[in-house]
Order: sequence, then structure tokens, then C-alpha cells
Amino acid sequence: MKRPDKRWLFGAYLLLLAASTVSRDRNPAVTPSPGQQVQAIDHAAARNRLEVAFWEWGPNEPTPSESAQPPGDGDVGNANPPPPPVLLLHGSPGAGAAFRAVGPALGRNRRAIAPDLPGFGASTRRLDDYSIVSHAGQMLALLDSLGVGSTHLVGFSMGGGVALEMYRRDPDRIESLTLLSAIGVQEFELLGDYHLNHAIHGLQLFGLWALTELVPHFGLLDGGFLGHSYARNFYDTDQRPLRGILESFEPPMLILHGDEDPLVPAGAAREHARIVPQAELAMMPGDHFMTFMEPDRIHLPIGRFLDQVDEGSGVTRSRAPPARRAAAQQPFDPGARPPATGFALVVTLALIAAATFVSEDLTCIGTGLLVARGSLPWFPGMLACLIGIWVGDLLLYGAGRFIGRPVVRVAPLRWLIDAETLGRACDWFTERTGPLVLWGRFLPGTRLPSYVAAGVVRVPVAGFGFWALVAGILWTPLLVGGTALFGIAAASWIGAFQDRAIVWLLGTGFLALLALRIGVPLLSRRGRRAWTARLGRLRRWEFWPPALFYMPVAAYVAWLAIRHRSLTVFTAANPAIPDGGFVGESKGEILSFVSDSRVAAFRLLPAGGDRVNAGLAAGDTLGYPLVAKPDVGERGAGVEIVPNREALRARLESDDAALLLQEYVPGVELGVFYYRMPGHESGTLLGVTEKRLPKVTGDGRRTVEELVFSDKRLRCQWPVFERRLGTDLQRVPTEGEVVHLGRLGNHCLGCEFRDGTAMTTEGLTTAVDEVARSFPGFYFGRMDVRGPSVGAMNRGDFKVIEINGVSSEATHIYDPDHSLLTAYRVLFEQWRLAFQIGERNRTLGVEPTSLTRLLGGLGRHFRPGGARWIGPADTGTAVV
Repeated sequence: MKRPDKRWLFGAYLLLLAASTVSRDRNPAVTPSPGQQVQAIDHAAARNRLEVAFWEWGPNEPTPSESAQPPGDGDVGNANPPPPPVLLLHGSPGAGAAFRAVGPALGRNRRAIAPDLPGFGASTRRLDDYSIVSHAGQMLALLDSLGVGSTHLVGFSMGGGVALEMYRRDPDRIESLTLLSAIGVQEFELLGDYHLNHAIHGLQLFGLWALTELVPHFGLLDGGFLGHSYARNFYDTDQRPLRGILESFEPPMLILHGDEDPLVPAGAAREHARIVPQAELAMMPGDHFMTFMEPDRIHLPIGRFLDQVDEGSGVTRSRAPPARRAAAQQPFDPGARPPATGFALVVTLALIAAATFVSEDLTCIGTGLLVARGSLPWFPGMLACLIGIWVGDLLLYGAGRFIGRPVVRVAPLRWLIDAETLGRACDWFTERTGPLVLWGRFLPGTRLPSYVAAGVVRVPVAGFGFWALVAGILWTPLLVGGTALFGIAAASWIGAFQDRAIVWLLGTGFLALLALRIGVPLLSRRGRRAWTARLGRLRRWEFWPPALFYMPVAAYVAWLAIRHRSLTVFTAANPAIPDGGFVGESKGEILSFVSDSRVAAFRLLPAGGDRVNAGLAAGDTLGYPLVAKPDVGERGAGVEIVPNREALRARLESDDAALLLQEYVPGVELGVFYYRMPGHESGTLLGVTEKRLPKVTGDGRRTVEELVFSDKRLRCQWPVFERRLGTDLQRVPTEGEVVHLGRLGNHCLGCEFRDGTAMTTEGLTTAVDEVARSFPGFYFGRMDVRGPSVGAMNRGDFKVIEINGVSSEATHIYDPDHSLLTAYRVLFEQWRLAFQIGERNRTLGVEPTSLTRLLGGLGRHFRPGGARWIGPADTGTAVV
């Protein structure tokens, strides 16, 4: 049945999205809060003018609560000259308002400035670079614009990275640094590795971008705490250089850190204190947000520290105790890095579960590597994989249950599964559920069709969910744990664990994936046979992927286009066929130009309308069996032999594209490539292909599958026969029984092509020439003809079943005895003739197709799901 046109839904979505975007662009920027000031600065990261909003407190502006208190520690009154100011740098996400409790206290005896870092708060939001390096340059520019020279720095969370980068840029300007629950060395951030963290931050950025840019929300999501600026800040930032900055940091340093910080582990603060020997470390009861929850516990030690530095009693690196300086020179101990905990663990586990929707195997392998590296506890990592896998299995089941067989029309499933495989899996599931769920989990390539089929045949959801969970429990610990154990062993073999961490991760992951994709299948007989088929196709060029095989041909066609000064002149080779028959031509329209006596009877069913009744009436007229094929198609896609009226009804109800119904002509099939130069009386046969249908002969002992694999050529096309024959492969034919593996003369469907050019007779040439000349405007292409025998066809006794234009090829090149060079020689000659005939017709007034139209036709033809039927092909075996 014809699918409902849902393009209007997509159009409505686009209109809403456009309206939302316009509404968001018209909304004014975030305005500064009362009491905030704004300063314009120049910096390369801004697209236009960059404005920084900031809070400022000073000795003349005490808070009401503080004005009633006696001067406390660190209050030096109105000393002259005033002490250096302090710059308070917030984290991400955040704003300068994070210091509204701490800033006034620190500002009792010095100028305290708390800016909104660009991208946050009321400062300029749209930047080209949100990294801590860019923020450091912006803050130095802000200090310049405010007339501030030397300064103290307080960096909270991500602001600690900004402060360290400011020191790297202008070390003489920095009087001291206070790291307040601050980031620093890379090893204690999330998973401890830049590349892994960058991937996580990239996924986070994409998710937040999609939420804010692809959902029509009219600004409702723009003020979210976790927004684009936050995600870009982490994605653009590289923490790897911070260790080097810390190892060379000279001024006094204070480190305040909560011993239960879930975001920046306490181990990070201890490592910072180790490599900065002059640092004063204060581990405090609390978490990451002490600044907001208990400001008095924060500003008092910071105030004392700043006063000590101003008085000259702050400790610099050169004055640090020798023992601490010696400890700072020791290399980092990877064992000091704890597994992910707290928020970092939650984020990591959520991303692991989500990643299983993309690739279960790679996610499990990656999780095992993280366990081996010490970045992740084994059980939570394995559990995240298991949950993600189980939910994904239920989604596949749901897709099959609620969408049904048409689910294979929907991306991305249509790229991964075909209707034949789905149909076979449905048949299996009606007999055995539990074993097939387990089979689908452990045998690569079977899970997708099996689990979708379970939904299609409506296996009880409780039963499927139970077996899917059992399969996951058996599989996931095995893969995650095995990879972890292998990774730990690999690490001990490699040595240099830290220096070569990425090489080790990639190498171990590759070996684990190799073992999964190759090693596991080789444990079964079917898997070994599948690999035998793959290797056979690799050795025989006739089975190479078209993208690889046609590369030299494409280069030669490009040279011909240059020589003829036209990219499309070959389309003029057949003026009677749109675009010369390059792509998208109608098979039925072409056959309608040929004499009825020479063409196998056919009926063309246009798309839409009362197709079922019209098709059944046509079938009754043509008789059964008949051939059904898409009116626009290629390489045998969607071609099947329909045995009876019921099968035709099923095809018509499942296929809404234009369809060609044609009488089935028994006998043998030839592919005849013909060309005639315009103005010449007769044409020439470039090649003749004898098509031998695949078959095996039974011996009473072996199954059809075993017979196929005993043939060196048939085993190469094992996937074709597996899809088509299904459970018939396990049948044992009687001795002498001939089992036909296919009845369609297409190389992609298992047919063997043999070069029959040598057997060409004058009778065949004359008959083919008569057919071609009865079709005015046809000069170049291949005819597929069928007749009682080769001898009869050489006498002209045949019927045309199909005519193809300039994109057809002389298929006798696929003779297994021909070399690759022979194939290219024939194809090059074929395309030379196409350009030559097109050039001749152009001189006679034929206009070649424009490049724009040709590319448009290609786009329409090759778009996913375009002009292709996904129903079952020729199924079952035939016995002679």
C-alpha cells in the first residue's frame, strides 16, 4: 500500500524552527544585573565588539553586615599605596555572581573584581573560541582596560585553568594564585585522558547543540544552566599544558579543596600541591560548592593568604623546602589516579549506555579498556553497557512490533537489514524464541534481524525481555571483562604505560575488535564458511565492490569528457531514451517502442491507483509464473519470479513503486551488447554473454549448504544464497537431484556469466540488428534476450525481456576466465564508443542532457529508498 505523505509534517517543523530562530535572534542580549559594570575590550575571540560585565568591590563599599563587624584577620585598613587587587574567576557554567558573598569580604581592604567570563552571564555571548586560553587573554585585556597592573588571582573550578593560562601569558603580573576547587592537571579530569575526555565533551556539545538548535523552543532553553557556552568551554579547552604551567609556577599559591568534591577529585588538589612545592594545601570538609554554601570558610583563609603575600611573607618556589622541591621533580604515578567517581562517573556511565545504541561491541571494548586503564570501576562500567544494550534490544523489538515489516524502510534500519533477512528471521521466531535471542546476541550480524523479527511476529514482550536480559548478562561481562584483562596484560607487556597510553588503548581496542569480528565467527562452522566466502570474493575481481572496480573506468570517462569537451555528450548516444539511458529510464517505455513480436509480453503498472486489481488482471492475462520487476531499477534489485496469483497480490500490496509485469520466458538467457554508428545500415555486437544459472547436484549425503561450499565459485556468493534459500540450505538432496539456487540471470543474484561472443552467428546478429532498428533513436546498449536454446537463439528465435542504455555494460567481461585487464579493455572500448556515437549524434542536432539534469537524476535515483523495492527476491529452490 502507498505510504502516507508526511512531507507536510517536515515542512511544519521547518517553519516552526525558522520562527523560533527569528524569535531568538530578536530577543535582546542578557542585560547586566543592578550593580554590575560593563567594560569594552578588544580580543580576537570576539566576532564583533566584546563587552565584559563585572562586579567590583573595594574598601569604600563594605556590605551592611560587614560594616558592623570589627576588622578581622587580613583587614589592613586604608594602607597607602593600596594592595594589589584580586581578580575572581568563576567556573563553567557560572558567572561573576558566584563571588557575591566572597567578593565584598575580600574587597574590604583591596579592590576585588569578579567578571562574567565572555560567553557567560551578561558578557558577550557569541565567541569563536571559548577555551581557557582565550579567556586568559580576555582577562588580561580587561585588566589593561581597567588600569590594573599586578594582581592576585582566585580561580574557582574551570577558572583555575584560566588563572594558570594568565600566568603563562604574563607571569610578572601575577602576585599569587588561589586554586579554589579548581581544575589543573589532565590526569584527574573525567577519564584522565585528553582524547577520551574530548570525545565525551564532543558528545555533550552535540547533544546540547541539537537540543537548542533543532528544537523549536522560542528562547525557552537559551537561559539553561548547561548551555552552549558551557559545552564549548569544555570542548575547546585542552588541560594538557596545565601540568607544565604548574611545574614552573613561581609565585605563592593557596589550594582550597573539598575532600568530598564530586567534580574535581581531591587527588587533583594533592597532585597540584605536590608539583607546586610552595603551595599551601587546605583540604576542607565539603564538596565542590563550598564557595556558595559556606562563604565565610572561604574568604577568611584567602584574605589571610593575600595579606601574607602583600607583606612579603608568601612562599615562592625558590623558597620552598628542599624535600618538597625534590618530591615535585618525581614523575606522576598513574596509580595515584583514582577511578571516576561522583558526577564524573555518572556522566561517563550515561554516555557509555547511550553509546551502545551506536555500536555495542565498540562500546563494550572501550569500557573494558577504561577499566584496564584504571579510569573506571569494572562493575558500574559493565552495568552501564548492559543497561544500554538491553534498552537497545527492546527498542529493536518495539520497532518490529509497532511498525511491522515496513520498519526496514526506515533509516537507519534500511541501511543495515533487508526484507529477505527479516522474513527469514520471522519464520525462525515462530518456532523457537529463547535460543534465537541467545543466538542473535552471540553470532555477529544476526542480532538486528532477529530482534526486529521478534517484534514483527509479536513474541510476548516479557519473554523477549527476559531472554534479551539473559543474553546480555552472559555476553556483556564476558566482553567488558575480557577486554579489561587483556588490556591490563597488554599494559604490562608494553611498559611505558603513561607515555604510550593512547597507542596502547588503540592497539588493544583494535585487537579486541579483531578477535570479536573474526575470532568469534571462526569458532563456528558457519562462521568459518562465511570467512571462506569473503576471502573468495577478495581473490576474484568479478566480486569486487563497484566503488573499487569502477575507479579506473571513471578516470577514463573523465579523460573522454575532456577530449570531447563535454561531460554529458554520451547521453546523446540514444536520443530515444531520456538521458540516453544513463539512469532512471523506464523499462516499460523502452520496450513499448519495440515490435510486439520480439518482446516478451508485459504490462506496466504506474505508481498509485488501484494497483492490486489492475495487477491481478494483468497477471491473469500474462499467465503464471510471471516476472515482476521495478520499472526503474538496476542490478537485479527487486526482480522476482511470481509463481501464482496469491504471491502477486502480496507483491502488489507491499510495493508502491511503478512495476513491470512480464511473461516468464523459459529456456536460456543471453546478454547481447549492440552498437551502431549513426548513418550506418547495420550494427555490431560488441559482446555476447551466456548466463548460467547457479545449481548444485545432490549426492544423498551433503546438505545444499555443504554442496555450495564445495564449489569454489558458488561459495563466493554464499551471502546471496543464504538470503534467498534460508532453511532450505539444510536440506539433503537425493543423489542426482539438481537443485537450482536461482532462476534470474543477474550476476548479483548468483548467475555465472560466460563469454559467448565466439558463438555469435550471422542469424543472431541480424535478428538483434532488426530489433534495434525497429526502435528509432537506439544506437547503443545491451539487450537481455531469452529463448529455447542457444542454437534457437542463433537462428533468431528469442524474445527481448529488457533493453538498457548507455550505463549498461558488456557483461561477458565477468567470465571467470577473463583477466582484470581484459575487463577494463572492453569497458574502455565501450565508453569510447558511447562518446563517439554521442558526438556523432550531436553533430546531427541531438542535444546532450545538461549536467544539472543528469546530476539531479542521479540524486533522485540513489537517494536511500528511492525507486527500490525491499520485498523478498526469488525464494526457495527448484528441482529438475
